Amino acid sequence: MTIFSKIIAGEIPSYKIAENDHFFAFLDIFPLVKGHVLVVSKIEVDKLFDLPGDYLNNLMLFAQPIAKAIEKSFDCKRCGISVIGLEVPHAHMHLLPINNADDLNFTKDKQNLTTDEFKEIQQLLISNLN
Repeated sequence: MTIFSKIIAGEIPSYKIAENDHFFAFLDIFPLVKGHVLVVSKIEVDKLFDLPGDYLNNLMLFAQPIAKAIEKSFDCKRCGISVIGLEVPHAHMHLLPINNADDLNFTKDKQNLTTDEFKEIQQLLISNLN
C-alpha cells in the first residue's frame, strides 16, 4: 500500500480538495508554490499511462475544475500540469499555478507552509471549484 492509498483511506491526514469514486485530490505537503495539488488515482498503479484509457480520460475531466479553481485562486498565467511519479509509485499528477516554465522545476526548494496556510489554501480552492 502506497502513502497515497493511505491518504485516500484516511489513515494519513490530508488537505482534501476533491474526491469521487475513482480519484482523490489534495494539497501537496511539500509544495513548489502555494496551490500545488496532487490528483491521485484510487487504483494503485505505478505509472499514469498504465491506467486504462477511459480511466485516464476521466482523470483529466476530474482535474479540470480543480485546474480552473487554481487559476481563479492564484495570480498565475495558467495551471501547469506535471507527471513525474518517481517518488511515489502510484499514478498521479501535479497541478500548480505557474507563470513560466521554470515554475514546474521540481528540483527547486519546496515551500514550508504552516497548518493555517494549508487550511487557507484548501478553503480557497474548494470555494472556487465549479
